[in-house]
Amino acid sequence: MTVDLLYVALGLVALVLAGDLLVRGAVALAARMEIPALIVSLTVVAFGTSAPEMVVSVVAVVNGAPALALGNVVGSSIANILLVLGLPALLVRIRTDENDCRRDYLFMLATAALFIALAFAGPIGWPQALFLLAVLVVMTTSQVRAALAFRAHRAPPKDAGLGPRPAQMPRPLIALLIAVGLVGLPLGAHWLVGGATGIARAFGISEAVIGLTLVAVGTSLPELATSVTAALKGRADVALGNVIGSNILNVLAILGVAGLVGPLTMPEQMLRFDLWVMLAVSLALGPYVFRRWPIGRGTGGAMVAAYAAYVVGLATGV
Repeated sequence: MTVDLLYVALGLVALVLAGDLLVRGAVALAARMEIPALIVSLTVVAFGTSAPEMVVSVVAVVNGAPALALGNVVGSSIANILLVLGLPALLVRIRTDENDCRRDYLFMLATAALFIALAFAGPIGWPQALFLLAVLVVMTTSQVRAALAFRAHRAPPKDAGLGPRPAQMPRPLIALLIAVGLVGLPLGAHWLVGGATGIARAFGISEAVIGLTLVAVGTSLPELATSVTAALKGRADVALGNVIGSNILNVLAILGVAGLVGPLTMPEQMLRFDLWVMLAVSLALGPYVFRRWPIGRGTGGAMVAAYAAYVVGLATGV
């Protein structure tokens, strides 16, 4: 048990550090390409902060724990909204009226509905995985076209607010950050999955519950760090875009790649409860996107409390 806890701790630390380095390098690279902050957060930052979920899910499937991979995807999508937006809102009011992300939010809802439909249709195998990846290609192509159109018609965007001005970062340093991040992520994922699986078996806890809670929160820490930094620097477009983009990638990229590695059968518990929690919290974000309501301390506190209630419900079997 002590060894398993040590592996979990080392895995979480490695994932957080590697994810942060990867995000900083990716944002700096994108800034040199003069891509606006919202598109950076929906694509580059979302890809970087979702990398831990990607690696953890693939390693879990390879290790014969597909329930852990699915729990990671569902749990991370829930944590991204309730914690990654809720905790920063406790520190500073998050404005949502600075950028229009309605289209991307609707796409996030569509991918969540697609995920639920595939889960009830049966195991997610390679045909479904290829379809998800094809949708991802279409979405990414659309964002790239939007970025090119922006660069052609407008001045370069402001700094994304994630540290020193990215445009001033030397190219060798950018390459180093990305390389270290890419190496650290699979190493951290290996430790985290091994330790979490050992703890689950020792306490008789299902791998699905471990994936929905411990692993999901651990792999969402890069999103949380990015959103807190962005919110404190007044960049709500990065904070909100990071969450929306990450939830889209949780379904399209992570499930798509994991489904190519091995079949994914949704546990009965997730079909009855967790998938609907994911959809409900996604829908609850709607008024803040369409009505441009700010996410203040009251809303942030409610989000964090809702997540705490969800975890308690999982732990008690409610």
